[in-house]
Amino acid sequence: MAKNNLQVTDKESLVTRVRHHFQESIVTTRNSMEELAPAVTTAAMHMVQALLADRKILACGNGGSAADAQHFSAELLNRFERERPSLAAIALTTDTSTLTSIANDYHFDDIFAKQVRALGRTGDILLGITTSGNSRNVVRAVQAAHERNMICIALNGRDGGELTTVLSGNDVNICVHAPSTARIQEVHGIIIHCLCDLIDFQLLGQG
Repeated sequence: MAKNNLQVTDKESLVTRVRHHFQESIVTTRNSMEELAPAVTTAAMHMVQALLADRKILACGNGGSAADAQHFSAELLNRFERERPSLAAIALTTDTSTLTSIANDYHFDDIFAKQVRALGRTGDILLGITTSGNSRNVVRAVQAAHERNMICIALNGRDGGELTTVLSGNDVNICVHAPSTARIQEVHGIIIHCLCDLIDFQLLGQG
């Protein structure tokens, strides 16, 4: 019988590691709060203007950022913390037939851009999420959104990456300056909840 090489770590060292993760998350969130609050507010204002004009919000990202895009669209299409009519939001990450056909027939870099060109209209919003800022399919989605005269909201991290080089005009860059993907994603989750709350607050008032 093969020996089990798994090393048993004492519980206290594991608890210490958990506390370290919490502390890092607290520091990253605190550092991001003052820096990003104005940009998050501007992004939410753009989103409300689009929704009031009967426009929609398209969201995209890869991996954990795909989950964030779907999280955001679900909160708008269903509800956040208050009852309200459904709001127009589409995650471009959910249709496996569309995603795989584009990736197979063209290139994975085009999976979001082709959808934006088909679904996007002047006045719509694109929410592009990438922790590195270097996801080529998100970068191309932003370029496609500009072809459709859409405002882009970039939710990125580290130094902003290539995504920042294609932003223009009224686009909003919300960049979490942190080295850890996990910490960036945690702040992205807070930002998404802030956007949902600010949208509801602008549409419904104080709850």
